[in-house]
Amino acid sequence: MQAHTQSQLDALHAAVTACEHCATACLQEADVRTLTRCIALTRDCADVCALALRLVARDSAHAAPLLAAGAAICAACADACSQHAHLHCQQCAEACRRCA
Repeated sequence: MQAHTQSQLDALHAAVTACEHCATACLQEADVRTLTRCIALTRDCADVCALALRLVARDSAHAAPLLAAGAAICAACADACSQHAHLHCQQCAEACRRCA
């Protein structure tokens, strides 16, 4: 596998993992009502990145448009998560920025 493809796979996997963890951890926070946008974006981001990961892994001709959409949602997710002081939000923002 090409190094560029492997780096994409690594970034996508890290974003999926961080987003899933963040959404779950946000639901356990005392101030969960202030985290609704963060939760929604992390769930959407995890889903888009997971599909993109599979398409890149199989060298699909449809990977490129999904990667573009994934970059946009990763940027939005990073922006939303970075607004919160929770460690899981900050880690998610970092993973999403790298993926975008």
